[in-house]
Amino acid sequence: MSLDGLVVIDKPTGMTSQQAVNRVKHRLANEAGVPAKKLKAGHAGTLDPMATGVLVVGLGRATRLLGFILGHDKQYRATIRLGQATTTDDAEGEPLGPPIAAAGVTDAAISAGVAELTGDIQQVPSAVSAIKVDGKRAYTLARAGQQFELASRSVTVSCFEVLARRDAAPFVDLDVVVDCSSGTYIRALARDLGQKLGVGGHLTALRRTRVGAFDVEAAVPPDDVDWAGVTSLNDAVPNLFETVTIGAAEAADVSHGRPLGVVVPANPSAVMGPAGEFLALYQPDGKRCVPLAVFVGGGNQ
Repeated sequence: MSLDGLVVIDKPTGMTSQQAVNRVKHRLANEAGVPAKKLKAGHAGTLDPMATGVLVVGLGRATRLLGFILGHDKQYRATIRLGQATTTDDAEGEPLGPPIAAAGVTDAAISAGVAELTGDIQQVPSAVSAIKVDGKRAYTLARAGQQFELASRSVTVSCFEVLARRDAAPFVDLDVVVDCSSGTYIRALARDLGQKLGVGGHLTALRRTRVGAFDVEAAVPPDDVDWAGVTSLNDAVPNLFETVTIGAAEAADVSHGRPLGVVVPANPSAVMGPAGEFLALYQPDGKRCVPLAVFVGGGNQ
């Protein structure tokens, strides 16, 4: 049997993303009758232990797709607590000072703050993010008590909507939905909204409901994964990338990692063979295209 493909899991709270991948890996290796160390597995985009929801797991050759999937847009459901900032911008951190009464914050003020954080914005990532600072992860430096600054980065928040407000003095909890580009930190949105409203804020719940074409409705718990639920590369790729289909002669060129004299619709685009088989990811280069990652033959990169 093929040990390649993608599976979407619904990561539970309290589990790291890598722990979830390891659980899936051992289940599928056991079902296939192979040692777990023989099954390559990885994920497209870390979820914090507190967070739940969509985690795309790649198996075998599909692990080479994960970096490209990582760049797809995402959707989250979250709860933001106004009235308290924390060291980690979420409920797992230590409070930064006493709570500030947030009940007086009006819905109009919240809407204005949300609007300022929607669209193309500059965002400073959370201090406990996985961004590297002088070769070390920011969260490692933060937990060691070291002082450092992270540069702001451009992100796109295409939707930031408040679904419900709950007042529980001294706090105000906001249930929100966010559609955003890769690299957006929902914890940072909670922090920045609290700062704009003058009362502080942090995240108390986070659920990723979509990564690109992968929706949480199709996700399964890690302990329920089996090979019947793994999607082959041939079936998964057309839902993830724009495609171009080529003939047998061009497929031979792809197998050796050669450029093609065709124009692809996007960067990257999936090149499919005459029988609908996934061959490679290519990017445009003038009136031709060049390989980004080849999945067949001697040009496998």
